Amino acid sequence: MSINSQTRGSVSDAKPKGGENSMKRVVAASFVGTTLEYYDFFAYSTAASIVFPILFFPGSEPATGLLLALATYAVGYVVRPLGAAIFGHFGDKIGRKNVLVTTLLLMGLASAAVGLLPTYENIGVWAPVLLVSLRFLQGIGIGGEWGGAALMVTESDKSGRRGLFGSLVQTAAPTGLLLATGIFTLMSSAFSKEAFLAWGWRIPFLISFVLVAIGLYIRMKLAESPIFEATEKKAAEKKHEEVKAPLLYVFKHYKKQLALAVGARIGSDIAFYIFALFVLVYGTEHLGLPKSLALAASTISAVAQMISIPLFGALSDRVGRRPVMIGGAIGGIIYSFVFIAMLDSRDPFLVLIAPAIGLVIVAAMYAPVASFIPELFATKVRYTGSAVGFQLAGVFGGGFAPLIAIQLIVLTSSGFAVAGYLSAALLLMVFCVYVAKETSKITMNEAGKTASTTR
Repeated sequence: MSINSQTRGSVSDAKPKGGENSMKRVVAASFVGTTLEYYDFFAYSTAASIVFPILFFPGSEPATGLLLALATYAVGYVVRPLGAAIFGHFGDKIGRKNVLVTTLLLMGLASAAVGLLPTYENIGVWAPVLLVSLRFLQGIGIGGEWGGAALMVTESDKSGRRGLFGSLVQTAAPTGLLLATGIFTLMSSAFSKEAFLAWGWRIPFLISFVLVAIGLYIRMKLAESPIFEATEKKAAEKKHEEVKAPLLYVFKHYKKQLALAVGARIGSDIAFYIFALFVLVYGTEHLGLPKSLALAASTISAVAQMISIPLFGALSDRVGRRPVMIGGAIGGIIYSFVFIAMLDSRDPFLVLIAPAIGLVIVAAMYAPVASFIPELFATKVRYTGSAVGFQLAGVFGGGFAPLIAIQLIVLTSSGFAVAGYLSAALLLMVFCVYVAKETSKITMNEAGKTASTTR
């Protein structure tokens, strides 16, 4: 028996007694893992802004220490496409479920291990080396996580509401933001500065152990994607060709779709960082605002986006993915300059609501992504195409957004340069989404077939 058939057998044996997955179970399983991804994202980003420069890069100038800390954050983004290629390959060859269990373990345990690291004071230069190493492992695991989570939802839906169900997975982003900033706010207010730097900062990372346990419990009860199983059955019956190297196949036959996926996501990724987390750096370091105010603003913005994402997801099922995403991008271009002006006012109320308005606008760009990107690729390479497209965008988007934003502030002493940077990325998004075909009304069996048959 082949490895593939053995693995598929284990997946089949693991099916719940009820037979097929319920959408509630699928959404829950995808949501928990993706929440862990974004919880790690925001916990690490928050710590990189207010903790890591002190504990892992001491002795540097404040600005240099911050840049070094954010550089370790960027490492996790740079390696994500590698993780996407690795886990995408196995997700297309042996199934979505088993890969999602593996990515959850790798990602979650690496995140939790950050909370156990000794600092520079304890082991010297090995502290930042270990920090970067764990960030590398996080990036590999995260690289394969989102693609599988999005596919399990979009490939399981039978009601024609992929936009809505996919957007429920996307609510993991503000949920992760809410958890991370909420816990950091609690820790920083509950402990003295000395206690927080001594051990309080570790608690948000150690909580990852709990999220991993919950995620594993749910995902181990999940059945395989029905569309993937049907495709594998056809391959076994020789009704269509088997793809031996999904990544090479994507680069050969889906170049346009891959480019559109990357271009359509870069802008929303940068917008997400600018509106959600830029206030933590720009507000505290450049404007001198209290860290408690910046953290509270991020927390409120997370709640606003959690509410708005499903609304835009449902809207994308009714009017299409493209109108919703393009409308959000245009709104983001206009609001980026208003956002900076609101922060520059230093008015506590305006600073508090500015990120929330921004993340509602981002919700329009972001909610349809979990259906828009998978709908570009055929089932036999959908995991690879979706994961690689999504994560390549992350490298150029969120991965370098903090570093670019800070450098623009240093060079121009103005937040409006950051607004211009964001606007350029959103114009690219408008172009890519406009060029892409509308796919909200096709079935997932039909998705990507035109490209796959093109020679």
